[in-house]
Amino acid sequence: MELFSKKNKEIFLSPLGLNNPVSVQVLGICSALAVTSKLEPALVMGLSVVIITAFSNVIISMLRKTIPNRIRIIVQLVVVATLVTIVSQVLKAFVYDVSVQLSVYVGLIITNCILMGRLEAFALQNGPWESFLDGVGNGLGYALILVIVAFFRELLGSGALLGFQVIPQCLYDAGYINNGLMVLPPMALIIMACIIWYQRAKNPELQEKSN
Repeated sequence: MELFSKKNKEIFLSPLGLNNPVSVQVLGICSALAVTSKLEPALVMGLSVVIITAFSNVIISMLRKTIPNRIRIIVQLVVVATLVTIVSQVLKAFVYDVSVQLSVYVGLIITNCILMGRLEAFALQNGPWESFLDGVGNGLGYALILVIVAFFRELLGSGALLGFQVIPQCLYDAGYINNGLMVLPPMALIIMACIIWYQRAKNPELQEKSN
């Protein structure tokens, strides 16, 4: 099988659009809402989920024929927990400030519905390469939504992105005021709802799926 066959491209690209795990499948919402007040922690969280989803998929796919069915969930949790622990320690070592901002949410990746769903629905039935593409695609789909939400919240809430001032001082001098509501948790939910509404309005087939 070709590494980048049409089927494999579909496996990789589908979660970025019409089968996005957050905006279409509505999975991983809690962490998506919790870490998006600023762009930097959203990027780090998204990258962490990409890495963990991709490699947990590969490991479970490689072990799928040797895992007894009755303990498969336990094995999946052990694999994910090990990867989460490694990622958490790396974050504490190299980006400690971001690790503090993410708080418990890195650890909660263990129970993320996206990860467990992909392990059950895909990795246990497919080969390592396809599982890797599926993990990366779903991780990027999750990260994409986080980045979009965090972009608007940080830009409109503080006038900055990644700590750099974006909105020019002349606008503030003219009377512009940052929208303080953007940094509050309810705005994450509202922006997420707008993304879901836009995607479903633009793609009628998603409306049929939701009925």
